[in-house]
Amino acid sequence: MRTRPLKVALLGCGVVGSEVARIMTTHADDLAARIGAPVELAGVAVRRPSKVREGIDPELVTTDATALVKRGDIDVVVEVIGGIEPARSLITTAFEHGASVVSANKALLAQDGAALHAAAEANNRDLYYEAAVAGAIPLIRPLRESLAGDKINRVMGIVNGTTNFILDKMDSTGAGYQEALDEATALGYAEADPTADVEAFDAAAKAAILAGIAFHTRVRLDDVYREGMNEVTAADFASAKEMGCTIKLLAICERAADGGSVTARVHPAMIPLSHPLASVRGAYNAVFVESDAAGQLMFYGPGAGGAPTASAVLGDLVAVCRNKLSGATGPGDSAYTQLPVSPMGEVVTRYHISLDVADKPGVLAQVATVFAEHGVSIDTVRQQGKDGEASLVVVTHRASDASLNGTVEALRSLDTVRGVASIMRVEGE
Repeated sequence: MRTRPLKVALLGCGVVGSEVARIMTTHADDLAARIGAPVELAGVAVRRPSKVREGIDPELVTTDATALVKRGDIDVVVEVIGGIEPARSLITTAFEHGASVVSANKALLAQDGAALHAAAEANNRDLYYEAAVAGAIPLIRPLRESLAGDKINRVMGIVNGTTNFILDKMDSTGAGYQEALDEATALGYAEADPTADVEAFDAAAKAAILAGIAFHTRVRLDDVYREGMNEVTAADFASAKEMGCTIKLLAICERAADGGSVTARVHPAMIPLSHPLASVRGAYNAVFVESDAAGQLMFYGPGAGGAPTASAVLGDLVAVCRNKLSGATGPGDSAYTQLPVSPMGEVVTRYHISLDVADKPGVLAQVATVFAEHGVSIDTVRQQGKDGEASLVVVTHRASDASLNGTVEALRSLDTVRGVASIMRVEGE
């Protein structure tokens, strides 16, 4: 074993960063044995140096992150500060000064992953980011390495624990959205400002990363269709149960049937109870992968939290340190296909539409005619009426998003349609 330690700079020492530092200290001997050399925490960049950080030598703490990554003796930089800047500049500076990088920064990778990979390659350095998607779940490396010889056709998953907790609570207790969100906040699953989670910004960033890796093409955050879950109601869950379904916020990345394009989207969807993703409860994450040779695979586990995310960071750290000792680098960017990302209007799936209609003869015929005129085939219809008012629930066969939108606009113009109560996609069949 090499006795000279590999030096690690830690950018950020919050919930995840403090766990990374703790594991590096408490598991130092095991890490050294697995890597082939000891690893040494050489510096910790923070915003508030006066805060007491248990187990970290105060002499290692600095507010000058740029100077830390420029030192020249740093072998690996671990970036867990998040956001776009200064993280982007610090990572590229680290590459330029001889360090490889382990990051958990999903937002940055979704926006500028191509540029970061190019900077790593130009400086012959590693960029690893297992912790950017699904916390502790091994997912990025299986997609980049274990399935490198296979053709992946679809990646569909629950990649945000906060939203899954809320939807699971609504499903299991009949709670409304706000009530479930309040409980998630009280238990620490949701931030004081839950926007990034409930409006699906977090999941969309992860979908962009997954689609790019799975399909070997460039997919940025702006390419991902995003729809939040704050309009999901208890009535939607009641309808889902009548269909033998539940509702999940899903990240879905698909290769077109002809192989000529890909799609990436995040939105609430009904999913059959028979599908493996339907049983994912609480704040857990799970990702379902479909490929030509391997078939169907599911990756499941805790998708957030200090210790689970730190586990993924340390796994990358071990891999990068091993590469450093051998003089090699691991898998880099693979975007050779250059497939276009199709707009949401071209996505084909099933739909569940709930309409408020007048309770009188001929309404169903009018509604069915509108669907037919827009080329949308109906699978099932359920109608309930009382005192002149009725609800009409239509489940379609597979249709494009554009044709469904045209259908809904036409329905709204009918005098007998009082309103469109809800529209939800049906996935997993």
